[in-house]
Parts: sequence; structure tokens; C-alpha cells
Amino acid sequence: MADSIAPLCTFAQFTEGPFGDLVSDWDEATVTDFLIEATRQCEDETGRRLAPFTTTETHRAEGIDPDEYSDSANLPMDIRSTLGSSYADALGASSLVRHCWLDEKAVRYPDMWSYSVGSITIIRSYGGTQDVSPFQILNGPEPDTGHLWFQLGIFLPVASRIQVTYSGGYQTIPASLVRACKFLCAANVVKELGPNVNTGHDPDQLHTDALFVLSNWVGV
Repeated sequence: MADSIAPLCTFAQFTEGPFGDLVSDWDEATVTDFLIEATRQCEDETGRRLAPFTTTETHRAEGIDPDEYSDSANLPMDIRSTLGSSYADALGASSLVRHCWLDEKAVRYPDMWSYSVGSITIIRSYGGTQDVSPFQILNGPEPDTGHLWFQLGIFLPVASRIQVTYSGGYQTIPASLVRACKFLCAANVVKELGPNVNTGHDPDQLHTDALFVLSNWVGV
């Protein structure tokens, strides 16, 4: 049995066309397992998570924008920003990081991608941890960059670890990914049936067609 994810191509989508003849005698659970395997192959080929997922990442806090130093400007602020700025000054703003970039993001079609942050924990290099509340996230995560921007005043020294548990992925699956998943699933089914079963489909050509589609989805 394959692992449990929502495949890029559903059972209904796979069986509504000519590929349905390949699995006409198979039950839905078996075909879904093949679709899940094909989905993982799509992710393996692109080096990206594509189907909806939940994961935990750990990042090292590093890099401070020059315009975020406490003495770089004297701009009007609202009450929350003023309190955050005062707290940051008390802690030593020049050593506090405010940015984090999640590994998983939308390579294409960010409007179809969705994030949901479950928890963020700061693990400091000298000991101690802090949970970050949603109210302390100034902006993000942004689907096209994975950028997460923390509110001014969070005690996040350089070299701390930022542990983020979040959900993401394409909530609406782009049609090209559905097609690639179909090709890979069909190729796997034909190989499973074996050379003695004439299906009229070339598994190697199906695999090549899938890789051609996925070449536009390789992330950097």
C-alpha cells in the first residue's frame, strides 16, 4: 500500500479517458495507490512537494536587512510597531533576525497554492525556546517565495534555529500536473501488466512524455 496523500490526479480523472481501459478490471483503491506512486514520482523528478502536505522544517536565523537596524531611520509608527521597536531596542535590535524562507513554495501558479502555519518555535543557541504566535507574523508565508516575516521585537538572535510546522501545496491542481501524473500512472500500470498483455501503450514513451511536462516544474 502506498503512503497516504491526495494524488495529483484523481481516480475519476484517470478513468474518464482512454487510460480507463487499462484499469477497467481494477478496484478504485488499487488504482489510487498507483496514482499516489505517480504523484511521488512527480515530486521526485521536480525536487518539490506538489500535492497537499504537512511538514516540519528547521532553519538557521541569519542575515539582517540594513534598513532594519534600530538607528537606520526615525519613521512614524503605530502603537504595535512602537512597542515592538522599544522592546527590540531593549533586547539589542542589531542582533535580531526577522526573516525566514520556507523550502516548499509554488514553482508556478502561486494563486493555486495555499499555506497554513501550524506552529513556529525559536530555539536559541544558548538555550531556551519561544513559541511564535500568529499575531507575531507580520506577513506570509508568501506562496511565490515562501517568505515569512516576523513582527519587530521578537527575540530572534542570529544563529538561533527556527522550527516551522506548516501545511502547503496546490489546493487546485494545475492541469499540467494532472497530465504528468496520468502519464506516469499509465506507464506504471502497463509495466505492471507485463509484456504479454497488449495494451497499445508504450510505457517508455509515456514516461518520456511525463518528464517533458515536469521539466517546467523543476524548482530552484
